[in-house]
Amino acid sequence: MQLKPFLLDAWLDQYEHDIEFNLAASTGPTWTVNEVLALADEEVRHCFLNHKLVYSRPAGADSLREAIAEMQHVPVESVQIVTGASEALVALMWLAAEPGANVIVPLPGFTTFSALPESLGLETRFYHVRRENGFRIDPEVIKRLADANTKLILVNSPHNPTGASISDEEMEALHDFCAERGIQLVSDEVYHPIYHGRQTRSAARLPHATVISDLSKAFSIAGVRTGWMIEHDAERRRQYWTARAYFSISNTTTGEILSEIAIRKRDVVLGKTQEASTRNLKLLEGFMAEHRDVLGWIPPAGGMTAFPWLLSAESDRRFCQTAAERGILLAPGDCFDVPSHFRLGFAAAGDNFSQALDRFGAFLKNWSAKVAIA
Repeated sequence: MQLKPFLLDAWLDQYEHDIEFNLAASTGPTWTVNEVLALADEEVRHCFLNHKLVYSRPAGADSLREAIAEMQHVPVESVQIVTGASEALVALMWLAAEPGANVIVPLPGFTTFSALPESLGLETRFYHVRRENGFRIDPEVIKRLADANTKLILVNSPHNPTGASISDEEMEALHDFCAERGIQLVSDEVYHPIYHGRQTRSAARLPHATVISDLSKAFSIAGVRTGWMIEHDAERRRQYWTARAYFSISNTTTGEILSEIAIRKRDVVLGKTQEASTRNLKLLEGFMAEHRDVLGWIPPAGGMTAFPWLLSAESDRRFCQTAAERGILLAPGDCFDVPSHFRLGFAAAGDNFSQALDRFGAFLKNWSAKVAIA
């Protein structure tokens, strides 16, 4: 079994620790442990400082599962804790890996969506989220890819890296299609509920959908490595529990306590992300209008990333490489199997985003001048 190189993480690991302005990040404003603990009462803080560093339960701590169940409006038994949405994807693809089976995933998309099933020998079919179609997630295109051997259809909304979203009505129609054919519908909701216009509901309300999410993106506390699966089917939950017991056994008790605080105080935590995203997206809109002779883009409907492109059709990796040398980190589109684009995150920089855009604008003018001379 071979896994293809993880280009995105290799790129980020090379640059993000020393870069001045990180516009490749897909998260929101950061939190410290002290800031998260400050959201809790004295009893919880005492518990955090004095809890025993032992194994947690494979399904996750009861109180954390209860907090997620309350947030998602589902029974607590429907919640399975995992080590980030990444472990959920490992479990799902592992369980889907039957001879002759196929899965349907978005392109562009997070590398794991395609790398995992391909490494497991699954036929991987792609529905394209194209700029020519306004980055629309089209359920009809997805349906046409499905057949009797389709085990799983994955929808990521808001979508990484484009920021596209699927409407409630479209998700419901896709859910009904999958339910009728015995296909597992997986909704990756790590950017939910950060939207810039039309709000959509979690697919956790749909009886035959599987929802995966974590605290890395919308909550922006990736270091706790807490994720979850919402599953209404008891047999699937049993399979996830067994897979989890083999893969990672449990999360850290420290991370679970911090995660529960953030979820119970989600109005504050998500509010911080939404405020930064909304403010910085407006700045980005002005920036893109100013540089519309160099860059094309489609404003994101949700999440904290956009997926612009160079109108000159120059190499986006070379463009990103040169930008990094000038202190601006962007993510090349080939990290998402679409080399003509680059990902730009607009929330992680927080209050420094305006300065980052000033630097990026100066770089663009210099780049454009060199291209014109060439």
